[in-house]
Amino acid sequence: MPQMAEADFKRHMESGPLSGLYLLYGEEKYLVRRNARKLIRKVTAELPFPDFNFQRFDGTASVDDIAAAVESLPFMAEQKCVAVSDLAPDSLRASDYSKWQELLAGVPESTVLVIYQPNTNPEKKATRWNALLKLAGKYGRTVSFAHREGAELEKWLCAEASKKSCTISRRDARKMVELCGEDMQSLHNEIQKLCAYVMQGEISGELIEKMVARRTETTVFMLSRALVAGEYNRAYQLLDQMFYQNEEPITVLAVLSSAFVDMYRVRSAVQSGARVTDLAQSFAGEYKGREFRLRNAEREVKRLSTEQLRQILSELLRTDLALKSSRTESRILLEEMIARIMVITAKGRQD
Repeated sequence: MPQMAEADFKRHMESGPLSGLYLLYGEEKYLVRRNARKLIRKVTAELPFPDFNFQRFDGTASVDDIAAAVESLPFMAEQKCVAVSDLAPDSLRASDYSKWQELLAGVPESTVLVIYQPNTNPEKKATRWNALLKLAGKYGRTVSFAHREGAELEKWLCAEASKKSCTISRRDARKMVELCGEDMQSLHNEIQKLCAYVMQGEISGELIEKMVARRTETTVFMLSRALVAGEYNRAYQLLDQMFYQNEEPITVLAVLSSAFVDMYRVRSAVQSGARVTDLAQSFAGEYKGREFRLRNAEREVKRLSTEQLRQILSELLRTDLALKSSRTESRILLEEMIARIMVITAKGRQD
């Protein structure tokens, strides 16, 4: 059977019947986890004697134990369910891999076998994984859950809020994505927290600013924006916030450096006649699913000259070397760096 689209899989779960082999995987682990739970609940909801008719394993379990569970008959029921998480076929011994091949090709009608990858993302070139994926598609159903971004996440957040009798505008949903990142599990946790606080009604942008947990990258981007805008107090407040959250200084510097590298790449692309979208393709490994970085850079770089960017990158390199070799306290080094970058950006505003 060819790979199922997510929408088709959803309809299949709702209409049933559920039987045979299912393999759920993909980049968006939240969706893999959520849909695997739904599938398992659907299969096991009416099963008597769940201690006998539902067994759960992780990928490190013995294939012989898993095979015994799959092949044994259900106890006083028409079906049983076996769930296996985070299978890693490319790390198996050859003999165990062969047993897995036999198992996938011969799942009995009385067993629903659910294999799902909530934590691992096998390499696309992993030989055994691809072979088992093909085998699972031949004898069962496979579903891949792709990474979500942009408008899809905004729409999803609005729907999640609606389930809790709350509302959030698309603009404020976009703000949440900007602050929290695109990880759906993190976004789910934050929208649940906001809904619990509001109880009913609108989730405002002001409330989002106050309550959502910002990822390090977002806070550092806000720092880069404050530096470009010459917001002296704001820059030091953000640095203070990151030290309060015990962020590693070297991590803060690395993310800050990437923000200014993004700006320099955007400036170079524009000057050479290329489009910013071309950068996303040229650096696909770095910007795939994170194109918002280039959009941010395109907006902020207009305030800086090429020479200012070069000077700022030199200051970032200087601080990086100092953090790795100097005995000076890391906070002092970062505070001094902010002061020097402020001097550089101030020159452009004065001119």
